[in-house]
Amino acid sequence: MPPAPETVEVDFITPRHLAGGGDPAWVTVPLHRACGWSYGDDPLMPRVLLSSPDQKALLRLEPDPDGQWWTLHHAAEPDRPAWYASFGARTPVELIAAVTDTLTGPAPTASAPSDPYEPLRKMAWAPSAGTPGSVSPDGTAYVQRLGSAEETGAWFVTATLGRDRPVWQARFGEHTPAHLVTAFTTALADPRPVPRTHGSHGLPTRDPSIVTRQTTDVLAVHVASALEDRVQSLAARRATPPASPSSPPWPPPKHGRSR
Repeated sequence: MPPAPETVEVDFITPRHLAGGGDPAWVTVPLHRACGWSYGDDPLMPRVLLSSPDQKALLRLEPDPDGQWWTLHHAAEPDRPAWYASFGARTPVELIAAVTDTLTGPAPTASAPSDPYEPLRKMAWAPSAGTPGSVSPDGTAYVQRLGSAEETGAWFVTATLGRDRPVWQARFGEHTPAHLVTAFTTALADPRPVPRTHGSHGLPTRDPSIVTRQTTDVLAVHVASALEDRVQSLAARRATPPASPSSPPWPPPKHGRSR
């Protein structure tokens, strides 16, 4: 009798913005292998630097206990000043990947949504009381743009477990293209869980009334191939757009163990 296929225990976490950072390779490997971004090799420095083929964009991943761990800088262009986006250490990589996938993908069409609040409204996010912005239904995530409705301002996205317990923050400079911010808020509002293979490690809370873990055994070959599938999907965009490159191709279990 042949041995049973090897499996890996995978947690599917909701809400996704409280799932922890995840594997940085979900962002960095596709940028290098599928999108042609180059990297410098300095094994003595705990950081990753990736630059776009046209040398206009630089992604820096650097452990910083006092600031943002991910920073994306883009040089000025004829129609737009320089801009930046940054993300805290516990920002889920699926949300960061939504931005980098969109940045490296085909140019947006004229009909593409450009209002970052629109994906939030569709998922029942509500206006925030007292200050302009939008808050998630469970009150653990908040999106705000500085300035008036007529002005271009910086965007701040914060995941929090209370006024004094911020989990992570994403910041988009005032000149960041709106469709990139919209890509982030679309991924943020997506109700689908994200997979994690390190158990509760990295979760900002284990409170079952806030975070749901649905655990199942997934074939190890599927777990091992998820990143490679993502790379191939993004590389194929030159011919046809992928269906959804920002989430691993592991369907949540119909019958799992909730924690």
